[in-house]
Amino acid sequence: MDICRMKLSVVIPVYRVEATLDRCVESVLSQRIDGMEVILVDDGSPDRCPDMCDRWAARDQRVRVVHKPNGGLSDARNAGIDIAQGEYITFVDSDDWLAPDTYGPLLDSIGDADMLEYSLAGGMPLKDRTYYTADEYWTDSYAYQHCYAWNKIYRRQLFDSARYPVGRVFEDVYTLPQLLRLCRQITTTGRGSYHYEWNPDGITANADGEALSQLLDAHLSSGMPMDDRYYVFVANIQIDVWERTGRPVLLPRRHLRPDLLEGRERTKATMLNIFGINTLCRISKIIHLFKKPSR
Repeated sequence: MDICRMKLSVVIPVYRVEATLDRCVESVLSQRIDGMEVILVDDGSPDRCPDMCDRWAARDQRVRVVHKPNGGLSDARNAGIDIAQGEYITFVDSDDWLAPDTYGPLLDSIGDADMLEYSLAGGMPLKDRTYYTADEYWTDSYAYQHCYAWNKIYRRQLFDSARYPVGRVFEDVYTLPQLLRLCRQITTTGRGSYHYEWNPDGITANADGEALSQLLDAHLSSGMPMDDRYYVFVANIQIDVWERTGRPVLLPRRHLRPDLLEGRERTKATMLNIFGINTLCRISKIIHLFKKPSR
């Protein structure tokens, strides 16, 4: 493998994914691009995954394997970042897969962008657009709703001073703002397609009060601009955290412009103006108590 010609490093954390690992790796290796390495990070998986990773490395010289003690998703991504040699780096979760011919056209069109975000199959459509400030990208593309690590290609140098927080859940929300502050140019495109596999046992589907508290903290500490739409988004998280934990409300009250919003966001903004976030937390809890099915 010629390091001097390495264009793209693909980091795939691996943990208890026997059923989907081969599909994932095959979809990546079938991408028709030159100068690609695939880094499989075995995060102490207790099943057959370590052997499966080694078999892929023996079969294809583009595959490199890291075996490490279990440290969680952030730790696995960081281990891959530490040895990545490509000009660009991207991530794929090992229960997901890529549509054919995704990476090639994206790399051809990345130009001067430090980060390129591409489409998610069946997800929010992205516009073909270039942003020259992190703030503009964050608010205009509603980036806070899709902070995922895996549908983006990053200039690897961004990670010279950024890593995923070990021991945290919703780690993408912590890390993306750090990366954006290092970007001079960000591009979004409707091209390409990342296939995300919903995991009913994952943290997103089963987030408890502690996990949601970390999500709230990630947004409140992001340093990114908070317009009214983003405020309503974070308010929903704050309400969930208060209902599950009873911890003090951290989101400060502010006056919103409901006329600039639509649908449920307009309704929620109006209620926030009338009651404030503290009272709305209590109202929401009462409503949920009445909605609970009787046994």
